[in-house]
Amino acid sequence: MLSLLKKWNTLRNQILIVFLFVMVIVLVIVGILTFNRVSMLLKNNAEDQIQQVAIEANGRFESLFEQLNMITKQLVTNEDVQNLLLSEVEGNDATFNQRQALMERINTIHANADGIYTVEIYTKDYQKIIPLGEGSLTNRIDPWLVERADELKGKILWIGQDEDSDSYLAIRRVSLMDQNFSNGGYLLVRVNKNYFQLNNEQDNEYTILVDQNSNTIVSNYNGDINKVLNSNQDTIQIEGNDYILTKQSSNLTGWTLAILTPVSALTKGISILRTVIIVSGVVGFMIFTVCSFFLSTVITRPIIKLTTTMRKASEGILTLNPKISSTNEINELNNTYNQLVEETNHLIQMVYEKELTRSRTELKALQAQINPHFLFNTLDSLYWSLEEKDEEELAELVFAMSGLFRYTITHINKGEWVTIKEEMEHAERYIQIMEMRFGDRLTWKKLVPEQWEKVKIPKLIIQPLVENAILHGAGNTVQTCHVSVIIEKSKVENMLSIKVIDDGPGMDQEKVNWLYQSMNEGVSSVKGNGIAISNVQKRLQLYYQKENLDGLVIESEINKGTSVSFDIPIYGGME
Repeated sequence: MLSLLKKWNTLRNQILIVFLFVMVIVLVIVGILTFNRVSMLLKNNAEDQIQQVAIEANGRFESLFEQLNMITKQLVTNEDVQNLLLSEVEGNDATFNQRQALMERINTIHANADGIYTVEIYTKDYQKIIPLGEGSLTNRIDPWLVERADELKGKILWIGQDEDSDSYLAIRRVSLMDQNFSNGGYLLVRVNKNYFQLNNEQDNEYTILVDQNSNTIVSNYNGDINKVLNSNQDTIQIEGNDYILTKQSSNLTGWTLAILTPVSALTKGISILRTVIIVSGVVGFMIFTVCSFFLSTVITRPIIKLTTTMRKASEGILTLNPKISSTNEINELNNTYNQLVEETNHLIQMVYEKELTRSRTELKALQAQINPHFLFNTLDSLYWSLEEKDEEELAELVFAMSGLFRYTITHINKGEWVTIKEEMEHAERYIQIMEMRFGDRLTWKKLVPEQWEKVKIPKLIIQPLVENAILHGAGNTVQTCHVSVIIEKSKVENMLSIKVIDDGPGMDQEKVNWLYQSMNEGVSSVKGNGIAISNVQKRLQLYYQKENLDGLVIESEINKGTSVSFDIPIYGGME
């Protein structure tokens, strides 16, 4: 399990997971906010729409009320109606022509009235005279409604739905225009039921219309109407279902319209909205997942390449990672790694060259070490033989040669670092031998303060310079050549300056430049079999690579001699 987690615990997967986690949070928050906001808007819009329907319906009812009031007022004040009902009151039956003329008048008014089916006229004894035919008012409506119409004294009374047809009834008493405005009869108006239907009435929606006295005009609600009308809540519960209550009252008619709309009808679109938001969220999440995977891959691809290259480096393959075009941080990381590889390769090359030089030196020393005891014994025997013959000068020469060989050979096992004192003693033995060759043409001196004699330096670092000064100084002139070895405090802090100076024929600047080039290229610039100056330069760079020294500094002028110098740390270089 841990290995599986470690396998998937990559930077790309972490970036992908973070992106997806943030996206899920954003989608959930946006989805919830959008759903709540849009749901509220849908609900508010639906409520506003219902309220608008109620206002429009109330306006239509007011228009119908005005129309009926006007029509019935025209009829009750009509001269023919007054005369006809007056005759009935006086006991004179209306003639057929009177009734026919009144029917034509009623039909004319009825033709211009919207929503009115019929208009019926009854005597005060409840007998129908218009339209023609037999019938009693009490057979059409309850007697108490007639009494209620008498109490209103000529105002319209809405009765409700006609039991014999799909229409609504309204009654109005006709007052005769006599001195006492006595009762002359009644007008019964039948109104089209569709006129009271709402335009967008839905299933399970209830409509209640009551007059100013809370008498029901229109209603399809079978419950307690007064409980609904007296409720001050926006939402009421009917048979376990929530309904939104919308009430609208008319100042003109005094009627009150109440509409009960199921909450489920208002939120019908919300379920669709929920589905749309969920589907959109899933699709958006899938698209974002693909984009996040691609983006995380693009971001981490340079890091993966760099990691692969670094993994090869751990196996010993130090290769540069190609330059990449990415963010500043990744570019800096890549450049830093490449610099590290370049420096490491450079150090490896320097160590390799150092070891190669050491191996060659040791090889030469080992070659010179063939039968060293035989060589030393032979030189010692020769030395004592010369001493016995009083050949002291030759004896000293042999002794110096023996010390020269012994220094070169025996120090192989003691390491490559010696003190300045030991190196100078070795140089003196070499000069002693060279004095036998050049005689008075060679003089020399050393200026080495005692305080610097114990400073560690690489072996064979001064003697080759002395050898070079003698061979190219005294060896190229017939005059006396003076060689000096000067060791003093350098101008650079914590550094020691070592100079080998000769007053030989010197060199021009062109030859000095050629000598620098030869040293850098490793070409021997010394006659004979001595250690080349280039070898000294190379070993200084290897031993003091941390100090980043300049190496040998050559100064020379024609007929003025040559100076070769270098600086070393007072406390030694690499051990």
